[in-house]
Amino acid sequence: MVQYLNDGKTEPPAKRNADSVEKEGKRVPAIFFRTDAGGEPVREWLRSLSTHDRKRIGEDIKSVEYGWPIGMPVCRPLANGIYEVRTIVTQGRIARVLFYVDKKSRMVLLHGFIKKTQKTAHDDLALARSNKSKHQRGLE
Repeated sequence: MVQYLNDGKTEPPAKRNADSVEKEGKRVPAIFFRTDAGGEPVREWLRSLSTHDRKRIGEDIKSVEYGWPIGMPVCRPLANGIYEVRTIVTQGRIARVLFYVDKKSRMVLLHGFIKKTQKTAHDDLALARSNKSKHQRGLE
């Protein structure tokens, strides 16, 4: 998206500031959870997927950013303030990105995976809870 300035010239998206994002209607901007070592697990997981799958997941994350609070079929609450973005990707697989909304009203992407069973695996939810706790400690 290109933002038009008062003089009629355009500003490329990379040069926009946080105020322009607010004007566009983003309610909860997405950020990646970052480990103490500087890794971003969800970004790394996304890079392992096909371009088509990444694009579909990105579109659903964008729907949550602009439509928050949003419900099914894109997003649903799990437990302890953790939510999941649900995306059907190639070969009928179902991708999940677990997130929470922090005290700065940002969508913190905690964990991503391809769901293999009907119920969200305990290990996936436990990892998201752990990442949420680490992120919250970093905000204090």
